[in-house]
Amino acid sequence: MGAEAKALPSGVGEPAILDGAIVIGAGAAGLAVSHALTKAGVTTQILEREQRLAEPWHRRHDNLHLNTHRDLSSLPGVSYPAGTPAFPHRSTVIGHLNDFAETHRLPITFGIEVEEIEFRGDHWLLRTSEGPKAARYVVIATGRDRQPFIPAWKGMKDFSGRIIHSADFGRASDYADKKVLVVGAGNSGFDALNHLSRAETGQMWLSARNGPSLLPKRIGKIAVHRLSPVMARLPTRVADAAMAATQRLVFGDLTKYGLPPAASGGASRLGSDYTAIAADDGAVAAIKAGRIIVVPQLREFRRDDVVLDNGQAIAPDIVIAATGYRTGLETMLGRLGVLDAKGVPLFNGAANDPKLPGLWFTGMRPSIRGCFANARIQAAAIARKVAGQKR
Repeated sequence: MGAEAKALPSGVGEPAILDGAIVIGAGAAGLAVSHALTKAGVTTQILEREQRLAEPWHRRHDNLHLNTHRDLSSLPGVSYPAGTPAFPHRSTVIGHLNDFAETHRLPITFGIEVEEIEFRGDHWLLRTSEGPKAARYVVIATGRDRQPFIPAWKGMKDFSGRIIHSADFGRASDYADKKVLVVGAGNSGFDALNHLSRAETGQMWLSARNGPSLLPKRIGKIAVHRLSPVMARLPTRVADAAMAATQRLVFGDLTKYGLPPAASGGASRLGSDYTAIAADDGAVAAIKAGRIIVVPQLREFRRDDVVLDNGQAIAPDIVIAATGYRTGLETMLGRLGVLDAKGVPLFNGAANDPKLPGLWFTGMRPSIRGCFANARIQAAAIARKVAGQKR
């Protein structure tokens, strides 16, 4: 656990102040920053609202694999088992997170929900489901995909079919002989379509508002994500151009099949609206073969069908809303003025608000490198800043 915990005196009726950091969230980002802080000599406690590690990974569908390469998706000091595929299955990721926590003996307390945090001038007060806690530093690592988001479409309550979020995809075999509409052409939408394209489904549709920034998982035997460290070092406009050229060379002109052009480049969208780059593993071939038909935006639901923006009606049995996530941080942080209109923190990694010293965020935005590599980088940067302030 690193440095021995040291609690400082506090005011009457308030908890002792931890002379160190409380990390909120025990996902990859939270575990990585806790480890980095401990190595830097900063006493750390992790608060996790779930009852076990990697709960979101446990809940995701059975077909889920990382879109990022194994060699760039591990946490410090722990490797994947020999024979792990290039793109690890979710069960392997769950094992990796548990191995990391056990190897480094990270101090995790499960089943604690942090309800609100408040700045007290020289420390932070946390109101939790198990009473107040206080610390000099707080790192929020609850994740950018904490709450699945489904728009309030007109008529959806009257629809006789099923509407699910892509987070609840389940097994591809569950869609056998079903007509399926996927709404959203981002990373989650293409992940669902990649699996469905190999299943015995009926007709499939993709409703796309914007065209995706889309890369293949492999070109020949080369895993494209292996090139991400190089891409991450390029200026944004150069990375945009490189991704667009790769997409065009590998897939051709996808607008011929109804996909709208991308609103902006892949690297630009990562920074502007936090849209992750989609990975193709069979969906494009299904689009070109006519198994997946690209259609306009969804306008409204009726009892037995779905009406699109062009007035066309289609009748899916299941609608998969690949419509993103929300951080769900408004209740915890809404009074601090550190969230944008979508609830995403204005600061991430080593950057923070000088008016709120000691508050950090990690893992809140997508990265070309992927979430694990980004977790390592941001963890080291935050640990350096915190350790420097303690000197």
